[in-house]
Amino acid sequence: MTLHPLIPLWAWAVVFVPLLGLAVWQLVAALRGSSRGSVGRQGPPAGPRGAWARRTALVAVLAVIGLGPSVPVTDRDTSVANVDLFFVVDRTGSMAAEDFDGTNERLVGVRHDIASLTADIPGARYSIISFDSQASRQLPLTTDARAITSWADTFKREITLYSKGSLTDRPLDELRDALQGAAAERPSNMRLVFFLSDGEQTADGEPRSFEDLAPLVDGGAVLGYGTAEGGLMKEYMPGEDPAAAEYIEDPSQATIDESEVPDALSVVDEENLRAIADQLGVPYVHRETTSPTAELVAGVDPQQVAADGRRLVTAYRPIVWPFALLAAGLLGIEAWFAGRSAARRVGVRA
Repeated sequence: MTLHPLIPLWAWAVVFVPLLGLAVWQLVAALRGSSRGSVGRQGPPAGPRGAWARRTALVAVLAVIGLGPSVPVTDRDTSVANVDLFFVVDRTGSMAAEDFDGTNERLVGVRHDIASLTADIPGARYSIISFDSQASRQLPLTTDARAITSWADTFKREITLYSKGSLTDRPLDELRDALQGAAAERPSNMRLVFFLSDGEQTADGEPRSFEDLAPLVDGGAVLGYGTAEGGLMKEYMPGEDPAAAEYIEDPSQATIDESEVPDALSVVDEENLRAIADQLGVPYVHRETTSPTAELVAGVDPQQVAADGRRLVTAYRPIVWPFALLAAGLLGIEAWFAGRSAARRVGVRA
């Protein structure tokens, strides 16, 4: 049991010390006057002992309520999940390949999964890092889930004209900075990374490893999109009608006289995606339809990791209801006696 005053102590003293002093003074005077049987003595007038006893008790009870007697309660914090959730999103041209859940673009699955995972872990802090020819942090850590879903609904893939090929390690530096910053700011938070890509590598160079980031990652998954059969991709230019866009061609497969240039075919690279998953220490999941994502976070309970005190908070719960009931009872008795006294005076006058 501890005290957490409902009002500042100086205000409590200004209100209750004079009232309590007056009530005790009158009670003592009433007791003395009754014991002496004297009504003509010097000093303050003596009232009925019972009345001043009730009033003293009432003031004392209200003073205790004002001091805010409380008990400490340790519980899990459920208002805000202690989770930092990072989405690493592939926006290269191959993500527009039309082989997701039939003939949909792979980006359809990406949009769905970002929104679904955000809903699966409410109250977290979310961030988005996208990459195409370069990587950039689209949204810093924020608790605004609507900002995340709005971005997912409206983001566009890379402009075809500016494409420099795919390389899966392009977001590595941005992700490292984001994870290190989050760990420094809130070291007790869980950090989840969801890497959404088709894993395709079309640029020159050997991709760097994500292994150094594994100690900063508590969970998540690498989500793969596309099929082994592959899919065709349309070109993208701002302001151009997607329905009228031409399919991207693959000059490397053209005939010798270049009279025929076939359409480019994008194939998911699951081997590359599994390697990234192993490096980060998270599972790889092939996403073929817009199915629920709850199973992807089934093992993540941000409220259960309390062994190190990360999820526990201590609050103080006021215990005033017993005193409030007692005060209500005293007020009721006082009102009853006041009513009887008023009825007697009316009867005497009559």
